[in-house]
Amino acid sequence: MSSLLQIREVPEDARRALNARAAARGESLDRYLLRLGCQEAARSTADEVLERVARHTERSDTSAAAVLDAARGERDERLSERTET
Repeated sequence: MSSLLQIREVPEDARRALNARAAARGESLDRYLLRLGCQEAARSTADEVLERVARHTERSDTSAAAVLDAARGERDERLSERTET
């Protein structure tokens, strides 16, 4: 079920700019603003993203630098194997 949303005190220059953008896309101002509002509502906030990351983050005793060093070492080994053959 949809509901009516009204925005008051929109500056005239903002209304004109939004109307022009809607027209450029072949949309009514209502349809254009509805699409923008729905896109914004679907996006996660920074706090939501950080909360999700915190829930899924595993704690490790290994530092990021150690992981990168190990990955670089493995890469260097593979590269040296290729050049030796």
